[in-house]
Amino acid sequence: MVNLLLALERPEPNPNIPALETGDTVRVYFRIVEGKNERVQPFQGVIIRIRRGGVNSSFTVRRIASNGIGVERTFPFHSPRVEKVDVLRKAKVRRSRLYYLRGRQGKAARLKERRLNKRQGE
Repeated sequence: MVNLLLALERPEPNPNIPALETGDTVRVYFRIVEGKNERVQPFQGVIIRIRRGGVNSSFTVRRIASNGIGVERTFPFHSPRVEKVDVLRKAKVRRSRLYYLRGRQGKAARLKERRLNKRQGE
């Protein structure tokens, strides 16, 4: 009984999701069911939040849709509906939650790209 509870607490992570950090620009391929049809829809944006909590761990991605309207979507880490995640860019951020991006538009919402340091071997 205890082993079953521990197994529920630590589920198998989705192998299609790489190590993510706040500030990364990602493209998430999410499986959507429309009636009888099933298709994969990409959602590209900046990760503004990562919640680590075992089964409930998730990450929130924010993108700017048409007319400058911000759209946020939360994806569970352990969901089988997440087909794959591509990390397009890594940004240099000093916070774990980037909620301040909600109040910014245009160039003010840009994040500085993180360069790879040859000495550290990243």
